[in-house]
Amino acid sequence: MDFPRELRERRVRRRLSQLELADRAGTTQRHLSFMETGRSAPGREMVVRLAESLELPLRERNDLLLSAGYAPAYPSGALGGPELAPVMEALEHILTGHLPYPAVVVDRYGRLVAANDAFALLTEGADAGLLGPEPNLFRLALHPGGLAPRIANFDDWAQHVVSGLRREADRHPDEQLAALCAELAGYAPARHPSAPDTLGFAVPMELRSRHGLLRLITTVTTFATAADVTLAELKLEAFLPADRATAAVLTGLRDAPGH
Repeated sequence: MDFPRELRERRVRRRLSQLELADRAGTTQRHLSFMETGRSAPGREMVVRLAESLELPLRERNDLLLSAGYAPAYPSGALGGPELAPVMEALEHILTGHLPYPAVVVDRYGRLVAANDAFALLTEGADAGLLGPEPNLFRLALHPGGLAPRIANFDDWAQHVVSGLRREADRHPDEQLAALCAELAGYAPARHPSAPDTLGFAVPMELRSRHGLLRLITTVTTFATAADVTLAELKLEAFLPADRATAAVLTGLRDAPGH
C-alpha cells in the first residue's frame, strides 16, 4: 500500500489542512508535507498518532499502519471466540433488559449478531430468505419481502435508513458498504424535488402489526472505548415506543398469560 497517498486521502476526506492535522498529531506542517510526498518515512508511533488525530476507526488505523510497513496495533476477535465471550454475555443481558421493547446488535454492515425476543414482532411475515442464516437489518427493513409493506411511512423511513448509511460510507469508504448503499437505494422511493433535506431529530418507524400501528424510534449505542476492531464495529440498536399506545401494546404482550 502507498502510505503517502493513504494519509493524504484520509486527511482530505476529513477536510483538515496539513497545519491542522500536524498540530493535532504534535508535529510540524513541513514534516507532514514530507510524509505525504514520500520524502519522509514516519515511525510507528507517528503513524499511530496520525491515525488517532484523524479519528479513524480501528480497522482503518490498522490499514494505515500496514500501508506504512508496520504490523496492525489492534486485534480483531471472533464474535464466537473466547476473547469476546464476556462482552457478548454482557450484550445479551442488555438485550434482555430492554424487553418488552425490541433490540438488536449488528455489525458495521447491518448483519444481525444478536436480538432479544421482542425483535420477532418486527419480522412477522418477512420472507424466510431475509431472516437467515445471516440476516441483514438494513435489507430486512427496506426489501419488498421484508418490513417494507408494513411500514406506513416507508418513504421517510427509507430515506432515513439510506441517508444514514451513505453518511457512514462517505466517512469510511468501503466497497461492501457502497454496494449495500446502492442496493438499498434501489428499494427506496425516488424523493420528490420539493421534499426537505432533513426529517428532524427522530424519524419514527410506523409499523403495521396485528396489534395495531406501532410507532417506534431507535437509539444506537457504539463501543467508543473498544480496543478490538470487531467490538468497535458493533452497534446496539434499541427500538423505543414513540407514543403511549405503542408502549401499552408492547408491555401488554410481555404481560400476556403464557408469555
